[in-house]
Amino acid sequence: MTRRTPQGAGRRLEESIAWAVRNADGVVAIGVALVVGLMDVMNDKFSDHIVSGATLLVLAALVYGSLTERRRRLADIQQATEGTSRAIEDLAMVRTLSGPEVALAHERARRSTTRWVFKGGTGTYLRAVTLPECVLEAQRQRRSISMKIDIVNPDDDQACAAYARFRRTFGQGTGGEFAEWTTERTRKESYATVVAAAWHRQRLDTLEIDVHLSSVAPALRFDLSDTCLIITQDDPRRVSLYVERDRPLYDYYVTELHQSREQAVKLDLREAVPLSDEPTVDEVRRLLDRLGLPLPASFTDPDVGDIIDKALRAENPYRR
Repeated sequence: MTRRTPQGAGRRLEESIAWAVRNADGVVAIGVALVVGLMDVMNDKFSDHIVSGATLLVLAALVYGSLTERRRRLADIQQATEGTSRAIEDLAMVRTLSGPEVALAHERARRSTTRWVFKGGTGTYLRAVTLPECVLEAQRQRRSISMKIDIVNPDDDQACAAYARFRRTFGQGTGGEFAEWTTERTRKESYATVVAAAWHRQRLDTLEIDVHLSSVAPALRFDLSDTCLIITQDDPRRVSLYVERDRPLYDYYVTELHQSREQAVKLDLREAVPLSDEPTVDEVRRLLDRLGLPLPASFTDPDVGDIIDKALRAENPYRR
């Protein structure tokens, strides 16, 4: 036979008391009803006024209980709504952008940022818009800016071929700009980004800029500023993603982009030879030699001239 322990009995008593406190309105109503009912049955001379008063008291207790329960339900609904709002807010940490919204998001991100991190293919939009605009904004506000650029290594034939193949495949059936991507063009575009970084660095003392060369051909482009992360694709017809700072995904990508740069080849732009306002072919050749990134022997002077044009006069590939 199982013997009840004092602890178990005490716990049940505490639970019973707690239940009675939580449901005091119902307990009072039942108690009054039982007392008055028993007195009425056992006493023939019991006054009808007392019975009526007791009935009103029971009804009042029931109404009070109903109102209390309603307040509890409203509190539960409010708590559930707050939880749902937080969940929706977390889901909304990523916002989609399309069309002109992408350029507007980039413009806002450049206004007051002190850093810019880029990871992408060859950095065409970076050269055409982001880099010169960030430099102008830093000059206008008399502040420093740090930029870290991660692009395809132009000295890696396999990576350049893979990126060119990806761009051609990505635009298959559309013709135009996508079909023009070749391994040679990929190399020229990456060389141009290196030249542009060195050229701008020499013209703004408060610009700290690093270039990292990756052997992996990326499918996405990442632009990270002090306020947001913008993820785009090489096809402007597809939607882009926008992540505000202080969101978990923003912090995740700060780490991810850092790890990517750690596995890439870093160029020391402090070793760069001076470039004139209009760099010559010889200056660019000497620059790339000094950086340990010599041009292929097959690149002629017109090829180098093409790199210079791409570096300093790049066209916005998404301007309509």
